[in-house]
Amino acid sequence: MLRLYLLAAHALRLAGAALLSPGSCSFEDSACGYQWDYAHLPWTLHGEGHYISVDTSYEGEKAVLYSPDLFSEEWSCVRLIYQIATTLETSSDPTRLNLYLRQEGESFDRLLWSAKEPSDSWLIASLDLMNSTKKYKLVLEGEMGQDKSGSIAIFEIKITPGYCMECDFEENHLCGFVNRWNPNVNWFVGGGNIHNSQSLLPKDHTLNSALGHYMYVDSVYVKDFQEVAQLISPKTTAPMSGCLSFYYQLKQESSIIFTVYLRDVSGFYEEIWKTDTALSTDWVMAEVDFNAPYPMEVVFEVAFNSAKGGYVALDDISFSPVYCSNQTGTPFDPASAGCNFEEDLCNFYQDQKDDPGWSRVKVKRNVYRAGDHTTGFGYYLLANTKYTSQPGYIGRLYGPTLPGNLQFCLSFYYALYGFFKMSGTLAVYIFEENHVVQEKIWSVLDSPKGVWTKAEISFKKPMPCKVVFVSLCKSFWDCGLVALDDVSLRLGTCQGADSILLSPGECTFEKDECLFTQKKRGRGSWHRRRGPTPTSYTGPRGDHTTGVGYYMYIEASDMVYGQRAYLVSRLLRGISGKQCLTFFYHMYGAGTGLLSVYLKKEGDDEEIPLWRRTGEQSISWLRGLIEYESDRNYQIIFEVIRGVSMRSDTAIDDVLFQAGPCLEVEEIQFSSGYLDSLNEIEY
Repeated sequence: MLRLYLLAAHALRLAGAALLSPGSCSFEDSACGYQWDYAHLPWTLHGEGHYISVDTSYEGEKAVLYSPDLFSEEWSCVRLIYQIATTLETSSDPTRLNLYLRQEGESFDRLLWSAKEPSDSWLIASLDLMNSTKKYKLVLEGEMGQDKSGSIAIFEIKITPGYCMECDFEENHLCGFVNRWNPNVNWFVGGGNIHNSQSLLPKDHTLNSALGHYMYVDSVYVKDFQEVAQLISPKTTAPMSGCLSFYYQLKQESSIIFTVYLRDVSGFYEEIWKTDTALSTDWVMAEVDFNAPYPMEVVFEVAFNSAKGGYVALDDISFSPVYCSNQTGTPFDPASAGCNFEEDLCNFYQDQKDDPGWSRVKVKRNVYRAGDHTTGFGYYLLANTKYTSQPGYIGRLYGPTLPGNLQFCLSFYYALYGFFKMSGTLAVYIFEENHVVQEKIWSVLDSPKGVWTKAEISFKKPMPCKVVFVSLCKSFWDCGLVALDDVSLRLGTCQGADSILLSPGECTFEKDECLFTQKKRGRGSWHRRRGPTPTSYTGPRGDHTTGVGYYMYIEASDMVYGQRAYLVSRLLRGISGKQCLTFFYHMYGAGTGLLSVYLKKEGDDEEIPLWRRTGEQSISWLRGLIEYESDRNYQIIFEVIRGVSMRSDTAIDDVLFQAGPCLEVEEIQFSSGYLDSLNEIEY
């Protein structure tokens, strides 16, 4: 692995005594309005060393530092200079530094960035903040983990208007740009009366002075053919598109290749610009259209063929959200390639010659066959729903056309019923229209029968293409049913560092109990589990998130009739206006008891009932929606009362808190007993 190092002076403070913008701090003699949460570990200000730190000399799990109120109607860049020091090489619970955005009118903080890599010196992180009309705070959280000697130091926080990829190289940390180290050729800081090159270096462009700074790469140390130097920008952290511009000078005595690339997290390079001049004695501006719908780095690369090749200098990199060229048209919306099949097939279609193909069906709540994945009582697609005289069947479902040269993550849920042989019963192909080529990118190998299972596939094609879902069964006697639901597409990779973080206020129970705690733990409490529950004919067979993940449930065989178990959220910030709580619940079993949701406001003893279900509801995971209001801090409580028999396991999963009213409204908030339609199956 190639070393990356910052080409900057070792000083951490900004040159000069320029006033810091709101929210910025170099921690020289104060914390600049930043405050720490006294409910957690304290931060220590080191005036002589110009940093603030937290360590394990005090008892505690984490330390929280939050900024004063900030406001920015334009894009801004947050640069954080930090260091994590640990003694443990590997740990399941490492020391970690997190940065959150706390927006006005939101009950939950949004995670912007997280780091756990220890280092012997300071590192720099750059994060783009999109424009907003709301006030906000930055919240820094240091998690100490298992290392009893771990520490976290923050040397500087700087917030500047504009974008993180912009740089005039006048600051000593170079805006987070790094050089990819090469034994012979590298990018260096020029200007500022630095004369350390055998080439004739220009004045900078920013100040038009020998005192100004720029970056340059020189061929004087080239030893091998095609030596390459790379200068790499900070990674974009928000979708952005527009015009990238920069100034450069190039002196060429033999072949020089100066190229600009975009590089995604998987390491794929896309060339977006290359110089077409052999000599430029003055600063020349270059402009290129730039599109980064997911995290990318800009790579400035210079290749030399000899030690007398010349040099390239670079300065004043800037970005505008308006394209350089007169581009027209609407950017691709990945939501147009998804569907939950509640209303229709969306932008999907079938080849009419495939009979029986895929059918859109709905199953009412029952205790025999699972419903859809979206709500538990909505629509989904089912293949092979008709019996024919054919020896087998094939069903093809075509998606809309996707643009080429973009990285995609395809996600969907599937369930299999009645197959003797699962392998190949459902496959995903990519159909490249221009080449009339189909490539299989996924097929099912093994899966729990009758459980909605999540699949994710990353792909990237140079040409426009379509996603095709194919259900195939060659022998009639082997054929069962294939179900498909909740198809979604997003830009970026599925497993990379750019994968989407959980929404603020979302808990899937995949790692832990998230923001929930229990009044007491023991046999009569909530348990976190994956797979089916121990008792037959009750409880879920898998979780709702992925089908193979975790959920929370009560084990009725450990409890007595009428015993209660409570799952209580931490104290949540109250906000004005309506809020929406979405969750999935599973109440299957002849002896199922009661599941209730309560709201408890800070300072009150009363627990306000919001929602309730009694008795057996369905073999499916069902969606619950609750609309509520609380301008005071509050807690949400899930209460289960064990039913009359051990077949009374009750579970919840995928809890989501959102500001604003629910987009849909449940007709029944409180219900008892069986619904009239229970056990009625409808196709």
